[in-house]
Amino acid sequence: MNIDWEDLGKAFALYLVLEGVLPFLSPGLARRAFQYLSESGSTQLRIVGLGSMLAGLALLYGIRG
Repeated sequence: MNIDWEDLGKAFALYLVLEGVLPFLSPGLARRAFQYLSESGSTQLRIVGLGSMLAGLALLYGIRG
């Protein structure tokens, strides 16, 4: 399995762009979301993280066929 570092770099750059959209468009909503997450328990954070990973994998699978 060859790793295409250019594609990995592009994917990380896109991640950073998407990560910055909410704070840029709605700082107040982002602040409330981050506060909620910081006050959540470890189990809740793990569930959110797992859901995010599964959604990303499903999207990637759908795009790549």
